[in-house]
This record gives sequence, structure tokens and C-alpha cells, in this order.
Amino acid sequence: MRYFIELSYAGTHYHGWQSQPNAVTVQETLERALSLLLSFPTKITGAGRTDTGVHARQMFAHFDTRLSINEKDLTYKLNSFLPKDIAVRQIFAVLSATHARFDALSRHYKYYLHQQKNPFLTETSWYFKPELNLDKMNEAAAVLSKYKDFKSFSKTHTDVKTYLCDIKLAEWTKQNNQLVFSITADRFLRNMVRSIVGTLINVGLEKISKDEFKQIIEARDRNKAGFSVPAHGLFLEKINYPEHLIKA
Repeated sequence: MRYFIELSYAGTHYHGWQSQPNAVTVQETLERALSLLLSFPTKITGAGRTDTGVHARQMFAHFDTRLSINEKDLTYKLNSFLPKDIAVRQIFAVLSATHARFDALSRHYKYYLHQQKNPFLTETSWYFKPELNLDKMNEAAAVLSKYKDFKSFSKTHTDVKTYLCDIKLAEWTKQNNQLVFSITADRFLRNMVRSIVGTLINVGLEKISKDEFKQIIEARDRNKAGFSVPAHGLFLEKINYPEHLIKA
């Protein structure tokens, strides 16, 4: 049987989602706990990978097992074994061919920044004091959906085969004294959201115009884009799947 795990995590103390040598990651921590409970080495496949320090309100992963599983009981036990900054919401059976990564229709991220010092936001929002022109940032953000190639916002020397992404939403809003950047796409490149945010901040600081923002996208050159904002303000908020695929 194939099962999906829906989980949330605070990424502060992890070197991202994906397992890697000599580093504590969310995937490795979850696999270790799951393998212990099932008494068998169990690998999980995530819907994507978040970078060091990035958080996830909703992440999905799948695993296969021949064991008979009580889903609610395993959810409870797994949460008891996991550290306090990782929480499993539910475990449920899916169709055997369903894939956590390849069957996802879209991912939704939010980036949070605050402009007044707040000790309760230090690990989940970036403190950025300079005044920003939100209208100009939104005018520039609106052009993202008109493009498909986002190589200018991708981390260099990655193993991706394409830089094409279909962006459905990109906008800034004010929420409870924070500025929040929301973006939805079918897929994201490594470091893409953080470099887009950094470049849009340069628009908000009026260092570059909307037309120059377009030129940066069209250049397909990471060196032309702005800085990459700190990871701790970034959240993977939601992942969408076709409804029929996640029903066993």
C-alpha cells in the first residue's frame, strides 16, 4: 500500500527538507521515526524540497509498506516520536501510483516581513525597516505571470532540466502589520521565491523600475537579479493535488 503523510514543520533547526550527509533534515528525522515504528527501514518521498531554515505549514510525502496500518494510531505514535517542531496532521492511503511530487498541481508560498521590531516574529518573519512602495512592488509582481522562464531567479549550478514555471498568482498584501508576498505556481526553482522577493524589494526601494524588472527576467541571468532574502521568512503554505488521485 502507498500512504501519504501530511505534515507541518518549523524549519529553523533543519538543513532543509531533503536528506543529506552530516546534516539534520526534516526528511531524515521523519524517516528515522517512521522506520522505528514500523520496525523496517522506510524511505519517504516528499512533494518537494525546502531550503535550510524554510518552514512548511503544509507538506506532503509518501511511503510504501506491506504492513497493515491503523492510520490514526500511526499518526498519534509518530507525533510522539517526532520533535516538537515537526507535526504530522494525518496519514492516509492513496492509489498505488500516486506520487507526492509529480502529481502535485501547484505549490503556494508566502514570504513574511515586518517593518517594526517585534521579538515574537524573529524566527518566522524578516525585519526590514526601510520604507517600501507597495504599489510599485505589486505592479512589478503582476508581470511574473506573463513569463515562463525564470532562470534569472534560480540558484546557479543546479541539476534542473528546465527553468520553466507557470506562475498563477504573485502579489503583496498587508496583514497584521506585516507585508506578505504570496505566490502560486506549478513548480519552483531552487531559491526562486527568495530571489524574486529580493528583486521586488529593490523595486519597492525604487532602485529599479517595473521595466527593469522585466529586463531582469528576460536576461535569464541570476547575476542581474536582486539579493536573496533570508530563509526564515518563507513558508510553504499549501500543495494542491487532483482530488481523485488522493482517494484510495
